[in-house]
Amino acid sequence: MDKPSIILATSNGIGMGHLARATAVAGELKDVARPILVSVAGGIAEIPATTGIQCEYIPGKTRRWMPAHRWDRYFRDRLIAIADETGASVISFDGVVPYPGFIATKLKRPDLTIVWVRRGLWQKNLLRFALPFQSRLVDLIIEPGDIAREYDQGPTSQRSDATLTSPVSLYSKSRALSRQDARKALGLDAERPAVLVQLGTGDSDMNEKMHAALTGLVGWNGLQVVLTKNPVDAQGKSLAPEGLDIKVQRYFPLANVLAAFDGAIAATGYNSVHELLPAQIPTVLISNIRGTDDQDARAQWCHDHGYALRADHANLADITATVAKLSDAAVRESLSKKCAELSDTSGGAQIAQILLALATSTKKKPSKKLSRFVATELIHKVTYLYRLIRPYKKNAAVEDKPALFSQEISADYLRTHIKGDQRFEHMIVRSSESYISRRHEIASKAYGK
Repeated sequence: MDKPSIILATSNGIGMGHLARATAVAGELKDVARPILVSVAGGIAEIPATTGIQCEYIPGKTRRWMPAHRWDRYFRDRLIAIADETGASVISFDGVVPYPGFIATKLKRPDLTIVWVRRGLWQKNLLRFALPFQSRLVDLIIEPGDIAREYDQGPTSQRSDATLTSPVSLYSKSRALSRQDARKALGLDAERPAVLVQLGTGDSDMNEKMHAALTGLVGWNGLQVVLTKNPVDAQGKSLAPEGLDIKVQRYFPLANVLAAFDGAIAATGYNSVHELLPAQIPTVLISNIRGTDDQDARAQWCHDHGYALRADHANLADITATVAKLSDAAVRESLSKKCAELSDTSGGAQIAQILLALATSTKKKPSKKLSRFVATELIHKVTYLYRLIRPYKKNAAVEDKPALFSQEISADYLRTHIKGDQRFEHMIVRSSESYISRRHEIASKAYGK
C-alpha cells in the first residue's frame, strides 16, 4: 500500500518557529507517510537537501510579486495543485492566522481535511477577535505544548477547542552529535569555550540588543562566538565589540550540534527555547516583543523556574550584565543540571500520529461552505486591519522578467532565488508534466502574464 501524502504548510514569522515545528512533524512522518512541506518562510531553503523532505517555497504576499488581491487565490491554488499532484487528503497549517487561501482550499475541495496548528502564548492583540471565527473553519485545531504554558494569559489559553500535545522540538538526544563531533562539524576549536548567539538584527533596537549581548561576552577567555549571519547593521557596520572571535556558521538543523556550545544567547521564540533547554545548554533569553508570540512570558517562566537567565529586553545594561554571568562555570552548571528535567519534547511524533490518522480515515467532516465563505472574508478584513497597525516589512519590487520555475533543492540555490528580485516558482522534485503545466497556469493568472 502506498504511503499517504500529507501537506504541512506554514506561514512566515519573526523567527523559525512555524517552520521548525513543521519540520519536526515531517521528520516523524517520513517512515510512515509522504510529508510535503510548503512555506512562505525563506528558511525553507535549508530543509530539502539536509532532511530529504519534499519542499516547496511559496512567495508571501509581502514579496509584492503579484497584486495583493490575487495572493490568497494564488496560495489556495498552490495548495490544491500540490494536493492533486501528491494525492494528499490532509493539509495542516502552522501559523498565527490561518490564511484565507488555506481556508478556501476546503471551499474548493470539500474532501480535503484542513488542520490548524495553533501555538499558544499569544500576546493580547487585535487578532484575538477573529479566534472564534477561525476555530470554526477548520476540521481540527492542534496546540503544540509549551514548557511555559503555565504563564499563558493570552486569548487561546481560555479556549477548549484544541487538541493539546507535548512540546515540539527538532532536538532529539538520539540524533544529536557528541560534543566532539558537533565541534568538528562546525569547525570549532575542541579545547576553547563556545557560545551560540541567535538574535535578530535590522531595526535599531534589535541592533542595540545584539551589541549589548556581544559586549557581555568580552573578557571570557578564549571564547568562540558563533552566529548564523554576520552581526552588522544595514550599512554594514559591525555590531560586535573589539576582542571577540566571531565565527559565522550555517548548519541545519542546529539542534543536532548544540552539544558544541557551553552557552547560548537567544530570543525567546518557541523553537529556540524548546531546542536549547532540552539540550541542556545554559542560555540567556532576550525577548523579541514583536509579533504575536508572548516571548517575555516564556522567558519569565524559564527564569522563575531556574531553566534559563532572563535579560530585560528593554534594558541594554541588564542585557550586558546578564550575558556576562554565562562566563561563570557554576552558573552554567546549575542551569544545565536544571534543564535535565525537560525531557518530554515528543509533540512532533504526537502531531504526526494525529495527521496520519486523519489521512487514513474514511470519515470526512461536512464542509460548512457558507460559514467558511463568510468567515474567510471576515478573517481577511481583520488581518488587513491588523497589518495596517503592525505592517510587515516590504521587500523591493520584483523585476519584470518571466518567472523562473525550478525543482532545485540546493540550499545555496534556493536562498539566492528566494531572496532574489526575479519571480521564483519552486516545485517538488520529479514533478509530473501535468503538475508543471498547472503551475504555469497558476503563475500566469497570479502575475498577469
